[in-house]
Amino acid sequence: MQSPSEDQDEDTSWAGMADKIWEVHKFGGTSVANADCYLKAASIVEEQLGIVDDGDSDNSNCASYSVDEDVPNSEKHLAVVVSAMGGKPKVTDLLLSAVKAAAERDDDGMNAALKLVLDKHSVCLDALNLEDDDNTGSSNSRSTDSSNSSSNKTSQRLKQVITSDMSDIRDILKTVSLMKWQASRISELVSGYGELWSAQIVSALLEARSRRRQRSASGVATGASLEQLPPDNTGRSHRFVYLDARRVITIDEDAIQDGAVVWGLSDEKLRDVYDVELAKVHDDDPDASLHFIVTGYVASNTHGVTTTLQRDGSDYSAAIMGRLLQSQCISIWTDVDGVLSADPRRVPNSLVIPDVSFNEAMELAYFGAKVIHPKTMTPAIMADPQIPIYIRNTFNSSFRGSRIFTSSTTHTDRDKCVCGFSSIENMALINVEGSGLVGVQGVAKRLFGTLESIGVSVVLISQASSEHSITFAAPAVQASDAKVAIEEEFRKELKQNHISNIDVKKPCAIIAAVGDGMSSTAGVSGRFFTALGDAKINVLAISQGCSERNISAVVWTEESTRALRAVHAAFRLSHTTVYIGIVGMNEIGDSLLKLLEGQRSKIRDTFEVDLQVRGVVSNGSDPNLITLKKLDDKYSDSITIGAYNAKTGGSLMLGAPALGSSVSFDEVCSEEDVAAVSPGGISSISDFVRSEDVAHSIIFDCTAEEQVGRKHADWLQNGVHVITANNSALSGPKEVREAIAVAETRAGKQSAQYLREVTVGGGLPVISTLRDLLNSGDKIRRVDGILSVSWSYIMHRIAPPPGVFDCSDFDEVISSGAYRGDHSMSPKAKGEPCSFSDAVREAIGLGLMEIDPIKDLSFEYTAQCLMVLAIELGVDKEYDIGKILAANPSDAEPGKDFDEISPFLDQLMSERVSEAAAKGCVPRQISSIDVKTGAIEIKIIDVPNNHIFATTPPSNECVRFFTARHKRYPMIVQGPSAGVDSTASALLAELLHLMRSKVGPRSGTLSRTGSSAVLA
Repeated sequence: MQSPSEDQDEDTSWAGMADKIWEVHKFGGTSVANADCYLKAASIVEEQLGIVDDGDSDNSNCASYSVDEDVPNSEKHLAVVVSAMGGKPKVTDLLLSAVKAAAERDDDGMNAALKLVLDKHSVCLDALNLEDDDNTGSSNSRSTDSSNSSSNKTSQRLKQVITSDMSDIRDILKTVSLMKWQASRISELVSGYGELWSAQIVSALLEARSRRRQRSASGVATGASLEQLPPDNTGRSHRFVYLDARRVITIDEDAIQDGAVVWGLSDEKLRDVYDVELAKVHDDDPDASLHFIVTGYVASNTHGVTTTLQRDGSDYSAAIMGRLLQSQCISIWTDVDGVLSADPRRVPNSLVIPDVSFNEAMELAYFGAKVIHPKTMTPAIMADPQIPIYIRNTFNSSFRGSRIFTSSTTHTDRDKCVCGFSSIENMALINVEGSGLVGVQGVAKRLFGTLESIGVSVVLISQASSEHSITFAAPAVQASDAKVAIEEEFRKELKQNHISNIDVKKPCAIIAAVGDGMSSTAGVSGRFFTALGDAKINVLAISQGCSERNISAVVWTEESTRALRAVHAAFRLSHTTVYIGIVGMNEIGDSLLKLLEGQRSKIRDTFEVDLQVRGVVSNGSDPNLITLKKLDDKYSDSITIGAYNAKTGGSLMLGAPALGSSVSFDEVCSEEDVAAVSPGGISSISDFVRSEDVAHSIIFDCTAEEQVGRKHADWLQNGVHVITANNSALSGPKEVREAIAVAETRAGKQSAQYLREVTVGGGLPVISTLRDLLNSGDKIRRVDGILSVSWSYIMHRIAPPPGVFDCSDFDEVISSGAYRGDHSMSPKAKGEPCSFSDAVREAIGLGLMEIDPIKDLSFEYTAQCLMVLAIELGVDKEYDIGKILAANPSDAEPGKDFDEISPFLDQLMSERVSEAAAKGCVPRQISSIDVKTGAIEIKIIDVPNNHIFATTPPSNECVRFFTARHKRYPMIVQGPSAGVDSTASALLAELLHLMRSKVGPRSGTLSRTGSSAVLA
């Protein structure tokens, strides 16, 4: 157990009241919702005391984790605080509804609520099958029917207690009905009965189980109808004494609104009760250990009148008992694993925070986090030494949960200076603005005094140093009243235009980052607001205190979930989720989908980015698309190649499973449940990949279709990033290019990005190299090279340079097996070169060309690549594809049939090869852009046998950059750009490059220093 005091050693424990080691365990309503829950709670109590060994506990698959491993369980004494029965509906809610119904004279509603309360407890008691002291000798004669509880005297006694109390409640409600008045005092009195009954049930259950173990150890039969319990391993007996908290906890209701604990009197009462109850226990068994089962929520005031501890009163009861008993720890058992870094309903990847400081927990609770009420922590903080509070899960008792204490995870982990994020919804932002506020004393006093007079709660205040405006946030329901009151108070200033505007913005939400580690860490605010900016969140107001424990930003309510997810991921508390759509399930699209599936886990672990494919369209003409069946943001499904094929009638045999994935037959059969067919095709795919709650959406275009290219601008306008291998849009009509240019800058730096690296050179970094040269201040004079993989292959096949195969043999030897000649893409044709038409047919068979090769042979594809480069170089204004082709005619003109002209092309190219060979050259298709003259050319020219264009391998591209800095020796980018896998990899690399700029590096961005803040 970690030390409850910073100046104590970690393994130090201390004695509390009566020189005993105490622990307080509080079970909330969800932990005692029904009989099974009561049994689970009882098992946890027994495990904490060491009554059962690990794994012996019933109703539990694994033993409960003990927060104090250094203290022998046999030395512990427990105070178990219990809430009223939970479930749906909760007992407390039913009792309050009965009071309300009585005040409205709704007898049917009142009776129905009370009947539900009685039935709920009766069913629970019957299921628990408690046994009585007097049944020791007659247990074997009981009926084996578990529903027959007539002989169960303990159950009957508790039912009679509840029935008697219900009679008292009805008498009270008769008065309420007569007066038609729902007094708060009466509501408190009635609503507290649920805790009284629940605590008595837990006490009776633990007592019954303890007696059952004792009789079993003595060899006395326990009856066939009773569960068999493992033996007690502590070697001592345990007595669980019911304690009505009204006997101990005393509240001075006149001190403050919610009442203040009278600690001296409460401590005196507890010690008296302890002495009395201990004497009773020792009269029966001198060696027995006493444990209290305490009612939560209820207390007494200084006049001895029943009252309650208001909201989260049971947690507060536990904290009060913890301080009175000077306990080692206070464990709050609930239905969550601990304090979460964000609301899991809004941030699905939220994490349990192992250690939270009291200050952090206060901040998180204030901003709406379902952690623990601030008043619950007060007794633990006031105690000497201070007491750690654990938040733990009744239904996952082996998990440690979260510790709320003096230290925090943010103190020890540099990258986690923020422990969590929370939000307050349904807020209004009110701005009072005017020149009359500048330098005028008393304005803030008048403003906030006015708000206080009408009961408006101010949650956040923001004021610039110019004093020109004061902005504050208040509940949206109070905004109208606040504005009216302010206008009345400052009517003179408004009339004289000293105050120009009182503006109300709603509905808003306050997003808060909380962490003690922020106070000594540089770059936190930068990361926080950068994340909001990247998520396209408009920040309306900002507030931060000098403690630097909290950074708050006001945003529009509809953007609050997206904001929470963005900042949560930015501080490494979860993954950044990216929604993906794929258009074009050709070979490239198929390979990309497999790659996304196979690399998803690795990318999530390495880059903390989760890639979820949510929509796939086979081609631009398909009226439908494949989407996820569950589109709710709380699911993290992704369309796999198996799911796609299952919906389209394809087969995994069409391609190998994704790299890194293991696919079984059962998985293939079940993948059909992941996806669904939806209408819309490319017109609606952006609707499926966009979400108000996810900051980043991406569509991959794997086609070469013009109709798909025309959708690029629309997707960008909708805030969806586009990563394209399709260059038809950038090389298309002028209006399409201009629409893309406008969409790229529509929202300034927050605009969706258009990533086009793959449109020229496939997987080669042609465009990025060009941009790097320009951005570094260089001046590009000329770009030329081999830009068509089909022409590269064809020309190399009909005119290979001398000695090229010797180079391949050399590489195979010197590379120790790393070089593997691919005979399909780069054949080592040792024999005679083939004819031009044969080379074209080989290229078609290898997938390097379309079935109709004229598009490539007519230079159309090459012209499209040149148009993309021309846009980057700024020389595209006077050009389009038609002008480029007109200025650079091909012998294979568009519209002609290849088979008809192939004899002519064979003869023509054979002559070209012979003429070039006579000069010691080989023919190659070379494209170029001269920046100075603006000339764009596509030519088949003869190049020397030893020139780089001649020796560029088949299906490879080679691009040269002549610049002001690279005049004599140009910068060269050369390599294979063909192959569906390399193209798919290049598309994925574009996505990772984009997300690295959005998410930032994994670590090392934040640093702490004792005297100043620096970037690491």
